[in-house]
Amino acid sequence: MKNVNSDIAYEHIRKRILNGTYRSGQPLMTKDLAAEIGVSRTPVRDALRQLEADGLVVIRAHLGASVKTMTFQEFKEMCGLRLALESYAAGLAAENRTTDELREMRLALDAMREFTNRHLASPEKDQATIEELKREDVRFHIAIIGAAKNELLKKEVLRLHIVSRVVTTKVVNSDGYLTYDKSVDDAHRREVQTHHDEIYRAIEAGDVAAAKAVMERHIQDIIETKIRQMARAEDRSVTRELTEEELHYTL
Repeated sequence: MKNVNSDIAYEHIRKRILNGTYRSGQPLMTKDLAAEIGVSRTPVRDALRQLEADGLVVIRAHLGASVKTMTFQEFKEMCGLRLALESYAAGLAAENRTTDELREMRLALDAMREFTNRHLASPEKDQATIEELKREDVRFHIAIIGAAKNELLKKEVLRLHIVSRVVTTKVVNSDGYLTYDKSVDDAHRREVQTHHDEIYRAIEAGDVAAAKAVMERHIQDIIETKIRQMARAEDRSVTRELTEEELHYTL
C-alpha cells in the first residue's frame, strides 16, 4: 500500500522538475531529497519510480536517479510520435466535437488573437503578454484533445508534452542557444494565429481531412523549431570550452 508520504514526495519532485528547478540530466539523490522534503528515503524511492514510469526520471543501476534527458535521435522520434497523435486528435475532434467544445476553442482562439495583437503592437518583447498567449495556446490545444473523446490518446499526448518540456528547458533557457529577433518573432506569431484559425474552421466544419492536415503542418513547424534548438545545443556541447585542468594539457 502506497504511503501518503510517497504522494508528498512525488508532487514535490514533479513540481520542481516541471518548473525547471531540477534540470534535465540533474542527479536526484535520495538522501538529499528526503532531507529536503522531510520524509524518509523509502517514499522518495517510491516517488522516483513513479516519475520514471511518467517518463520524467531515469533510474540506472549503481548510478541512481536523474531528471530525464534525451539524445537528439530520441527527441526526433518522440516528436514524430507527437505529430502523428496530435494530427489524429484534430481529425477526431472534427468528427466528435460538441457545441460547448467549439465554444471553448473559440474563446481560447479569440484570447490568443487579442494577446497576439497586443504583442505585435509592442515595440519590444512583451514577456507578460507572451505568457498569457502561451496559456491560451495550451487551452486551445487541450480543448481539441478533449473534443477527440479518446482518453488514452489524451493521456499520451499530455505525457509527451511534459517530457518534451523537461528535456528542452535547459536548451531554450541557455544563453547563446537562442537570439531574440522581434521581427522574426512577430512573423512567427502571425503564422501561428493563422494556423489556429484554420484548425478551428476545419473542426467547426467537421472536415476531418482538413483538420488533420492543418494540425500536422502546425505541429511540424513547432517540432522543426525545437529540433533546430536541440541540434544547436548538441553542436555546442561538442565544441564546449576547455576546463582549466584541460588547458594544462600539452602535446
